[in-house]
Amino acid sequence: MTSTDRNPPHPHHAFVFRTAHSRDGAALWHLVRDTRALELNSPYFYVLFATDFGQTCLVAEAPDGRLAGLVIGYVPPTQADTAFVWQVGVHPDFQGQGLGLQLLQQWWALPALSTCRWLTATVADDNTASRALFERFAREHGRPCERRPHFTADLFPIDHPAEPLLRIGPIDRGRPVPV
Repeated sequence: MTSTDRNPPHPHHAFVFRTAHSRDGAALWHLVRDTRALELNSPYFYVLFATDFGQTCLVAEAPDGRLAGLVIGYVPPTQADTAFVWQVGVHPDFQGQGLGLQLLQQWWALPALSTCRWLTATVADDNTASRALFERFAREHGRPCERRPHFTADLFPIDHPAEPLLRIGPIDRGRPVPV
């Protein structure tokens, strides 16, 4: 899932990208809530991910110290060569600056993901912004973005759209890509 880029660019913003820490959990929750586009999970989820999966989660800090964006992801235990993106989000104040793609590129460059050759994410069919972001990432890496069934609507205990899997790769780690 991803939020969209809507505001005009602000070239004076210099973002600092870093891995997440447990103290970021509350700010991650607030950022996801503020996007109004991402599915909001419990505060505990964000603290847990920032703590236990912090090395595979990325935040972008604005010059004023606020979190401007995030990527929450992990390496699935049975797929050591795959990096899964749970959520990509950009705070509304920082949308329209290409931060979503920057976040994804910086996340892919994390040391904890250095052995991964595949990037995956589940994206509902109506989330065109998210699909466009992953398709752009695939183009930048010269790889296809495959779409295949994954989580069907009947798997969810509430009314929830199906979440097909997007799969990009294999990605050549030796090929330079703008970050």
